[in-house]
Amino acid sequence: MITKSFFPFTLFLLVIFTGRAQITENFSDGNYLTNPGWIPGGADWIINPVYQLQSNNTTANSTYYLSTPSTVATNAEWEIYVGLGFNTSSANYADIFLTASSSDLTASSTSGYFVRIGNTDDEISLYRKTTAGITKIIDGVNGITASVNNTLKIKVTRDAANQWTLFRDITGTGNAFLSEGSVTDATIGNSAFFGLLVKQSTASFFQRHFFDDIIVKPYSADITAPVIEKATAISPNTVDVLFSEHIEITSGSVAANYSAGSMLGVPRASVVDPDNKALVHLTFQRSFTSGLNYLLTVNNVKDLYGNRMVNGNAAFTYFEPYAPRLYDVVISEVMADPTPLVKLPGNEWIELTNTTAAAIDLQGWRIGGSTGQSGPMQAYILLPDSAVIVCAATNVSSMAAFGPAIAVTAFPSLDNTADLLLLKTPQNGIIHSVSYKDDWYGNELKKEGGWTLEMIDTRNPCSGSTNWKASADLRGGSPAKKNSVAALNPDVSAPRLLRAYPADSLNIILVFDEAVDSLKAGNPGNFTISDGIGVPSSVVVLSPLFDRVSLQLSKPLLRNTIYTLTAIGLTDCGGNMIGKSNMVKTGLSEVADASDIVINEILFNPPSNGTDYIEIYNRSKKIIDLSQTYVASRSSSGGIIGIAQLSMESTLLFPDDFLVVSENTAIVKSGYIVQNMDALIEINTMPSFNDDKGTVLILNAQGYVTDELHYDEKWHFKLIDNREGVALERIDYDAPTQSQENWHSAATSTGYGTPTYKNSQYRVNDGVQGEVKISPEIVSPDNDGQDDFAQVDYHFSEPGYVANITIFDASGRPVRYLQRNALCGTKGSYRWDGLGEKNQRLSTGLYVIFTEIFNLKGSARRFKNAIVLARRK
Repeated sequence: MITKSFFPFTLFLLVIFTGRAQITENFSDGNYLTNPGWIPGGADWIINPVYQLQSNNTTANSTYYLSTPSTVATNAEWEIYVGLGFNTSSANYADIFLTASSSDLTASSTSGYFVRIGNTDDEISLYRKTTAGITKIIDGVNGITASVNNTLKIKVTRDAANQWTLFRDITGTGNAFLSEGSVTDATIGNSAFFGLLVKQSTASFFQRHFFDDIIVKPYSADITAPVIEKATAISPNTVDVLFSEHIEITSGSVAANYSAGSMLGVPRASVVDPDNKALVHLTFQRSFTSGLNYLLTVNNVKDLYGNRMVNGNAAFTYFEPYAPRLYDVVISEVMADPTPLVKLPGNEWIELTNTTAAAIDLQGWRIGGSTGQSGPMQAYILLPDSAVIVCAATNVSSMAAFGPAIAVTAFPSLDNTADLLLLKTPQNGIIHSVSYKDDWYGNELKKEGGWTLEMIDTRNPCSGSTNWKASADLRGGSPAKKNSVAALNPDVSAPRLLRAYPADSLNIILVFDEAVDSLKAGNPGNFTISDGIGVPSSVVVLSPLFDRVSLQLSKPLLRNTIYTLTAIGLTDCGGNMIGKSNMVKTGLSEVADASDIVINEILFNPPSNGTDYIEIYNRSKKIIDLSQTYVASRSSSGGIIGIAQLSMESTLLFPDDFLVVSENTAIVKSGYIVQNMDALIEINTMPSFNDDKGTVLILNAQGYVTDELHYDEKWHFKLIDNREGVALERIDYDAPTQSQENWHSAATSTGYGTPTYKNSQYRVNDGVQGEVKISPEIVSPDNDGQDDFAQVDYHFSEPGYVANITIFDASGRPVRYLQRNALCGTKGSYRWDGLGEKNQRLSTGLYVIFTEIFNLKGSARRFKNAIVLARRK
């Protein structure tokens, strides 16, 4: 009602005078003095910001009016929106003059018909006014306007036989008119004006009268019989029948006017809804069969104008109530970022899919998100293997063009890059949850907007990113249809226990890599803790993602003790049994002190497509909680900047453990050998580290510095020409962090970095002298999987050696330059594939692998190792 349409640059003509002075007025031009001209106008009235006519009289105990020419009097229809922001009374009401003999509506000589809204009985009634006085000719229902906020639509019709009918709609929309009654009256047959009159008393009633959407037009008699809009089974033997208009109570209440097939016959009762006379409740003697389609036939039911229905039909199906379980309905498609538009409407929505063989009523269900949760869904039967769109109420009409759509209030705002979505039952139970991220698209173009994320296999609802991808539908998504990326994608991977951390001495939280089956994970006997703790006393699987389990212990954990926690007999929601990844360490953590955690490796000058990383090492005997640990850098003035928390939730770093921190762990894994995937942590924003020199800090929860490194690119090995992608490694955990002698470039043989494991330049103080060994002694490079290559293993007592490795044949001729100026760690290996310098096959026979090593201190050594090149027939 409040929404207005108007041209911004040209005055829209709001009142049209044709024939007998019809009126169409919605005040969208912001002016009531012209087009048409209302009398008397003036300070008693204004057009408010939402383009309604509003009272503006501030005089107590006053009566004022507004009128405009109108000659429509017979065979006519009047309609108007009225808003009264008060409880009406005998001194506070509004009159709508449908016809008036003069513009002055207060004059005793003015005759006509008017609708009074209010008066002593708080009613809406029709009156006739003549010089003889005022007569009520339709007495409305009492108490209708006994509200502090009355929002009404009033409609009056007068047909050619002078039968008047008064309708009111207390929703103000014009979609729910109810009749106040009818009367035949031909006393006054003409009109000169239409008008509005207000009577008010004290200041509490000032400026609280609102009028809009006025229509005066010739009356077109209703000669069309009502039709059935839908029939809905709401219980095992009750059907609600919704008609296209209000029906006559007498004919609508005759049970014999209704009949259903499949041996149901005539209902035993028929009741017209007292609040919505377009709705009839039918109750049958026999119960419905679940899933069976019934055909309802209706005859002789009349509308308010006597039009009789003949052979009206509607189908209905009853579904036995089903108690939905986890994953019975899944969130199968998400439009989180609708712009730039592809070919779908520019609004957010999700799709729900029923994965069961039962029909499920979504009434009362809600959608939750990080910004809150939606209002409850209306009754909607989601049939087996079918889908429905859920969106905001303002968007349901545009989405309904693509398939079934449900409108909910307060639809949660979806974050473009990452969010958690929850599907909840009326009892607040979680049916499905999705914690999506924009990297699930797997497509850099589509993740920028306009495309949906689609679930690949709805029978595999808890596999996360491996079961989602960007829509392949050219419209940008496939709302309420089979997903464009739909395919078999069963979960064949066993769940992995990633870590466990104590919430306190008697409670431990376990974190899995995916959702686990709640029944099996809820069995305390499936968990054991070492060192005398044993089986937990109780277990709770935590919603909404069901990838966390809380254990309550019967004995408290002790300080300075590392426990081993084992999980057995658990499955994921796909039924895969947990395997070898079922044991983790846990224990009570402490805050790191100085040098408990040290900086062990840093990549500060990555390749153009790479990323910085920092590796830290726990050299203490403490269990350190990474949620209480931070990395940072320093500004040019020495201030600490770029502080970043290593983990948002408790993650434990045990003695002698490594941890690598970066903004993109995928890039680290693709660029270097990573031996422990669980030792990678990704944070949103790393501190800034310059390519030439800078500072790395480790801070504890109190903000104290536990380790600090002022690095310099000059610390790299001098013979490395291109230092991009080369990490600096710590040589000795126990040597000072800030000593240049304690740092060295990562070895060539490791790919210039060793994230998550022991450094290639780590000093081994075991007294072993340098050596080079070859294995096997006979190599047969014929790709048969046996001895196809030779491995050159080296082991030196200190880092910093450079190696040249050359292969000579039996005549002393070089046939392959295996390594030239290769930077070595203390231990490593190289491979020879048995081929020559140009990858040609070499003759069988004896060869010599000559290795020469040297460092910048002038030390050098040479090694000769014989090897036989052979081939198997």
